[in-house]
Amino acid sequence: MIPPDTLLGAIRFDHDTVSPALQAFALLTVLSLAPGILIMLSSFTRIIVVLSMLRSALGLQQTPPNTVIISLALFLTLFTMMPVAKDIYENAYEPYQAKQINGDIALQKAAQPLRQFMLKQTREKDLQLIWQLAKEPIPAQATDIKFYQLIPAFLLSELQTAFQIGFMIFLPFLLVDLIVSGILMTMGMMMVPPMTLSLPIKILLFVLIDGFDLVIQALVTSFH
Repeated sequence: MIPPDTLLGAIRFDHDTVSPALQAFALLTVLSLAPGILIMLSSFTRIIVVLSMLRSALGLQQTPPNTVIISLALFLTLFTMMPVAKDIYENAYEPYQAKQINGDIALQKAAQPLRQFMLKQTREKDLQLIWQLAKEPIPAQATDIKFYQLIPAFLLSELQTAFQIGFMIFLPFLLVDLIVSGILMTMGMMMVPPMTLSLPIKILLFVLIDGFDLVIQALVTSFH
């Protein structure tokens, strides 16, 4: 398989050498790959996993619906990735559109802020695992880490962090379930499903403490 870095280096998008038809084809290709790129290279994975675990912790199966959760995750991803997107736009896209730099340099400049963001969120343990599986030497510098090594390590770190946040979200709701179950057993009402009483209590408590605000704040501040 051709490494992504080599593949990107072989593609040139110079205005003088690439025809409009090829530019349009390249644009359509990028748009078709956008969902995968969004998941792999942004904060979307962590956000969507935490929001899904929040719904499960509340005991709600289809509320909020998937459309709402995905939409919220997309806008939160846009919010958290805005500094990176702004850096790419100012240092790579604008100079390229002004024909101050060619396509290769624009790609390199666009990759730098994205690489920095991913490295900040990636644990060294996950990078070492990828290098061990690939049987490749550990790079001397962070800039020497290839994207095909960084992406899986970044996704592993995002999943790990998302499950850590999800675990902290589950604890108070689990406590409510245990308390309600204990009260029902004490009263001899063992035939009453605990979820019947615990669900409205969990929703009420979540609303009273502004739960969505707390979860969103924890998510956004978790990106450093």
